[in-house]
Amino acid sequence: MKKSVYAVSAFALCVAGAVHAEPQAEVLHYWTSGGEAKSVAVLQEEFAANGGTWTDMPVAGGGGDAAGTALRARVLSGNAPTAAQIKGPAIQEWYEEGVLADISAVAEENGWADVLPASIASHMQCEGTWCAAPVNVHRVDWIWANADVLAANDITMPTTWEEFNAAAEKLQAAGIIPLAHGGQAWQDATVFEAVALGLLGPDGFRKAFVELDQDALTSDEMIAVFDQMRVLRGYVDPNFPGRDWNLATAMVMNGEAAFQVMGDWAKGEFLAAGKTPGEDFLCASTPGEGFLYNVDSFAMFDVDGDDKKAGQALLAELIVGTKFQEVFNLNKGSIPARVDVALDAFDSCAVLSAEDMNASSEGGSLLPSYAHGMALRGAQSGAITDVVTSHFNSDMSSEEAVQQLASAVLNSL
Repeated sequence: MKKSVYAVSAFALCVAGAVHAEPQAEVLHYWTSGGEAKSVAVLQEEFAANGGTWTDMPVAGGGGDAAGTALRARVLSGNAPTAAQIKGPAIQEWYEEGVLADISAVAEENGWADVLPASIASHMQCEGTWCAAPVNVHRVDWIWANADVLAANDITMPTTWEEFNAAAEKLQAAGIIPLAHGGQAWQDATVFEAVALGLLGPDGFRKAFVELDQDALTSDEMIAVFDQMRVLRGYVDPNFPGRDWNLATAMVMNGEAAFQVMGDWAKGEFLAAGKTPGEDFLCASTPGEGFLYNVDSFAMFDVDGDDKKAGQALLAELIVGTKFQEVFNLNKGSIPARVDVALDAFDSCAVLSAEDMNASSEGGSLLPSYAHGMALRGAQSGAITDVVTSHFNSDMSSEEAVQQLASAVLNSL
């Protein structure tokens, strides 16, 4: 669609009789780090260029937990924002509370169903209607590394967890922190699910963390996952508790640490600092098969006023538009949710991510991240993460952790 009719079509469809309203959007999000802030600024600029007025409401911290708390307070007080950064099953939870707007008109005019992978589109739909707009696809199961540190210690990117452990021992002996990590529950969960995917395999991961199968949760393989987490605990520095993820990324950037296990939003930090993939930093999927995805999206809330409804329509159309999908994801470190966006301008890590996503989709190993709110509802994912964090920060045995995991999941259902 040409830009001259880009925004007007959405108004005509979604805001009958209000095409002349000035689009207004108050947007609640948790993109506050360097790469993230630069990325959301792209959307603000494009919104303004199309005649809209954007009111920014960033909420830092907690991997989105703090933003979720702020959002609930707003909605309960009858003052919902125009749009909020929400993802996965949380979208359906808000829909069930009857507070989301229907943006199907925008989606249908712009052919979202034809350009989004079916698995991604399913997260954006609420009982057949479109209620959210996807921004990107993040891969969660990445290892990032400082290229110079690895080269100086004659280490290559590990392809098995045994190779990772051997590299970590060598780095530790050389006085280098092997694994940059922040002691926050969601970061513990991020590392845990990457280890789980590698050791359980895609089918085992799906049974355990999508289907919540008790046999999978209590298997010997799950014990091995906790065993590896205990090993990894020995490779982080003593100052890790409470550290934000982007500060852990900075440790890899400055050579204080060698590796970080984190989603590809970490790449946005490297790029924002002027670092070049393949030269300054290296990327590889964590050991094992499969692809864990995390999709950022904006849900639109039911608001009054033609200007706010016009703002929603414009915002939704811009978010899934090809221009924003390309520019935003170039900044963010992720890949477009649309399958028809050319990747010519993207770096080698992004191209690898897109190739792996397509291959995993075809092979049945494209899986929603539990740690990042894509696979499970809050009660279930929270129950799992509580056990993961308790184990990581104590001397709890792997066998005990597995039993607690199974019990916690049962109690959360």
